Amino acid sequence: MTDPTPIRYPRDIPPMWLLATLAGIWALDRWLPIARWLSPPWTWSGLVLVVVGVGLAVWGAGLFRRAGTGVRPFTEATEMVRNGPYRFTRNPMYLGMLLLTSGVAVTLGSVAPLLLLPLFAAVLHIRFIRREEEFLTRRFGADYLAWCKTVRRWL
Repeated sequence: MTDPTPIRYPRDIPPMWLLATLAGIWALDRWLPIARWLSPPWTWSGLVLVVVGVGLAVWGAGLFRRAGTGVRPFTEATEMVRNGPYRFTRNPMYLGMLLLTSGVAVTLGSVAPLLLLPLFAAVLHIRFIRREEEFLTRRFGADYLAWCKTVRRWL
């Protein structure tokens, strides 16, 4: 039976927003830094966030690939992945992207790039996560909802 009210899925993908956010972070730091809140060597601590973010996103995507389920949002979801980082976050790929952008902002050390982080998180949440949750509820039903009760959306 088909649902009479299908979800409208976006055509863009999260890496497009990631790249746009990284470009915005760089532009704000370059042309409107506002003020410095960190300076070297403390700015290099942002590299830890970058490495953890990339690692988390790659780990999450790799688990999807190994399970044979779609990595791109709203593609064929054949299996729920619950191991690895999915034991503590339902969205390790998105969390990884947010950590990556946070790390780049910290590495630059000025205030203005930090302003894009909540905006990027909101885009991920509104444009992708909420819709994916509806999609997965339709696909996996009670099994997905039970998992949502035990694992947080972000952390």
